[in-house]
Amino acid sequence: MAVPIEVKNLTKYYGIGKRGMLMKALDGVSFCLNQNEILGLLGANGAGKSTTIKILVGAVKPSIGHALICGQKLSKQLKRKIGYLPESPYFYKFLTGFELVNFYARLSGMKAKDARDATEKALEIVGLADAADRELALYSKGMVQRAGLAQAIVHDPQILILDEPASGLDPAGTADMADIILRLKSRGKSILICSHSSEEVQRLCDRVVILSKGKIAACGKLDELLKKSGQTDMRFETDAADDIARIESAACAIGVKTISKQPAKMPLSEFFRRLVK
Repeated sequence: MAVPIEVKNLTKYYGIGKRGMLMKALDGVSFCLNQNEILGLLGANGAGKSTTIKILVGAVKPSIGHALICGQKLSKQLKRKIGYLPESPYFYKFLTGFELVNFYARLSGMKAKDARDATEKALEIVGLADAADRELALYSKGMVQRAGLAQAIVHDPQILILDEPASGLDPAGTADMADIILRLKSRGKSILICSHSSEEVQRLCDRVVILSKGKIAACGKLDELLKKSGQTDMRFETDAADDIARIESAACAIGVKTISKQPAKMPLSEFFRRLVK
């Protein structure tokens, strides 16, 4: 069975200036998105992430190489298998959440009743059911991002392409968005997340592709890429000084060196979320 997304030797040139000089935005990029996984596309600004996304959704064409969706070149029919959330989406603010998502449902070809049912389901998934009849002008930034995600999933696509899904969100909003994305994965979706946030990628992704200057700098499972050679982290649940001293003494006796020692801490995002819940 073909993988949801296969990118092979993707290269893209852009003409710049009056002389038509060529700038290479992508240089031989190859990777794939497997079934029911979350793949992170990580890189600094200008690394080639946006160009890759634009090629995948059909906004621009590659100069060399190909990007296949379920083993085929992108077509109108295949586009229905994709849900796309652009970075910082702009929607007409006079629309309600329901009207916005219902519009995209009808745009995908659904009949009126099916579109209404799908819209209600999508808004429920992203946690906007209670705000469905509220105008987008009254939505917070986080709610607009959720509405954008709802329009991306309303037609029940197999593949989700999310460009900076936590863009502009506060820690609580970022955590909520992460929870929604993980729930979508549990529903069988294959998800490509484009991000410049290493924390977001580490929290959500099974594998990561790191782009640098249009090339792949690293690609693989996070556990393997982040492993420190020759070191093992161990955690013990105790705050008793005597217990800690005995553990250090036992380690020293067998030639194991203590590199660092500090009180266990929760991430700031988790602390913030506990406070505002």
